[in-house]
Amino acid sequence: MSKRGSLPSGKSLTQQILGITVGDMRPVLRCPRCECAVREPSIWSSAYHCEQHGEVHPLRSGLSPSQEGLDAVLREAEVPVWLPWPLPQGWLVTGFAVAGDERTGTRGCSVALSGPNPVGGPAEMMLISEEPGVGLGARFAGLGGPDPGAHFASGPPAAVVEFGNHEFPLWNVDTPGPAAFAGEVSGNWLWLVLWPHTAGLLMVEPLELRDLRDPGQDLDLPFGAPSPQLPS
Repeated sequence: MSKRGSLPSGKSLTQQILGITVGDMRPVLRCPRCECAVREPSIWSSAYHCEQHGEVHPLRSGLSPSQEGLDAVLREAEVPVWLPWPLPQGWLVTGFAVAGDERTGTRGCSVALSGPNPVGGPAEMMLISEEPGVGLGARFAGLGGPDPGAHFASGPPAAVVEFGNHEFPLWNVDTPGPAAFAGEVSGNWLWLVLWPHTAGLLMVEPLELRDLRDPGQDLDLPFGAPSPQLPS
């Protein structure tokens, strides 16, 4: 018999503490449209639930800006994982966030980039691909609704992206702060959100995109420190 207060055989104090305080911790899943924690599925519902927005695809952030983080995104991606390629000069990949769970797969995906603003200083860019209604793009753009809004695409397009030898138009989205563009590619929303607003000048020229899910790509991606625009 071991004495009261003694450690389990073969375990150090550090191992015992880690087993209690770290090993059993689970990340807090939040609503993709707000900061609220979501209620997990129950015997009454198989969906995650936000008190404000109802049934949602839970937001998972904290995926490191690394090949390992990207691999985690690609494993469950049901929507494109967009990346400008080649990257704008001096830009780095700085993180990922996804909306979805093991049951549904990823229904919204964001790829964060950081680099120089064309008018000086640092800038941030977020590329979001999502199914209609997920709300991840609107969250980053600072909007209340899940999609671009009632007056979206009422005028001529403001930017163009290129993918698979085709051009896809994007329209300006009115936001309270960043520059934002949105359009439809293959039935999913594509958002580009840039901070500060002046970084929108990067969209003057067509932006060539890759879907990182596509096989046969051997891209040497440059990774940087995590983007401050990603949820913690």
